[in-house]
Amino acid sequence: MFNYADYARNLRHELHQIPEIGYDLPKTTAVVKRELDAMGIEYTEKYGQGSVVAYLGQKEGFTIALRADMDALPLQEESNNPFPSTHPGAMHACGHDVHTSQMLAVTKKLKDMESQLRCRVKIIFQPAEEYITPGGKMMVENGVMEDVDCAIACHVAGTMDYGHIGICPAGGTNTNSMGILCEFFGKSAHANSQHKAVDAIRMAHQAYMGMELMAAREIPSKECFVFNVGSFHGGNTNNIVCDYAKMFISARSWDDDLSAFMERRVREICDSIAQMNGGEAKVTVTKLIPYNLNNPIMVDKLWASAQKTLGADHVHTIERTMGAEDFAFMSRQKPCAMFRFGVGSNDVPGSRNPLHNGKFDLDERCFDYGIDVFVNFILDNQDGIEF
Repeated sequence: MFNYADYARNLRHELHQIPEIGYDLPKTTAVVKRELDAMGIEYTEKYGQGSVVAYLGQKEGFTIALRADMDALPLQEESNNPFPSTHPGAMHACGHDVHTSQMLAVTKKLKDMESQLRCRVKIIFQPAEEYITPGGKMMVENGVMEDVDCAIACHVAGTMDYGHIGICPAGGTNTNSMGILCEFFGKSAHANSQHKAVDAIRMAHQAYMGMELMAAREIPSKECFVFNVGSFHGGNTNNIVCDYAKMFISARSWDDDLSAFMERRVREICDSIAQMNGGEAKVTVTKLIPYNLNNPIMVDKLWASAQKTLGADHVHTIERTMGAEDFAFMSRQKPCAMFRFGVGSNDVPGSRNPLHNGKFDLDERCFDYGIDVFVNFILDNQDGIEF
């Protein structure tokens, strides 16, 4: 009998060694296409750079999409696993190697039972979930959800033991996430002639203090939000008044109106500070990911199928987070649900490290459970879902 979990583990070892960033995923997509070719499954790359989308089951009719992201992070690996990254400065520290290898195992298992399928299944392998320009947004804009009735996806969670999954209740599961670049343009001069200059560092510093006051004083304390200036740069040497400075901000919230408020106030603060100092400011939203929506009917269907697969005591209600995930773009198009997939254990200490950490690892016994959550969701709902 074919061991789909071992198949996923072996693929994960291969993918973990070749992490790639953003949309430039030639080695990763080559593995995906190689395996789909071996399964005899047709696929397309028409939904954008670095994407691969496959179909199986019926040629038309009720269509369930399953999504896996493939990209890695610009991070040096420090884990102790025996198949480390061979690409310096790149690592699968967010578990996307697990998502991809597991989805290939799901695809293979569904292909092996294709004669039993009464629906169409669309497998979405997505690039650039971690990138400034989200791959999920690109694929939606290119029409990936147009022929889909509903979709599910997962994300690894080292905080949860393998064999367990967590599902947020219906509604928002995470946060709106904005990346905001603030640039300040001044006028340089020698440090001993400061009166002839417009100091960009001073403008940026004053704007920073204004934004800190905005976050502390202008937003109700009951709101869930994050406002963080994570990057601040200006100037090249000590005896020149700086003529250009920039800040890069992460602004997150659970509320669309609050997100819009923070963006508006950042623009107002930067513009007014620049005008006061005789310089100019430019504010650019470089990244905007809406919060993911769990559809109530999809949550009920996923919950029922997961309990039947794993047992009632292995399926948990989890709380909304301040994280971001570009499956949100798909969830805004059609009914969707996303679950957290436990990969942790005390036997693999690295699995308790946070995601996006160079020492992150996971317990690969997770594959013994995750594959069937996807497969059984398809089998349980292949005759359609009424929304």
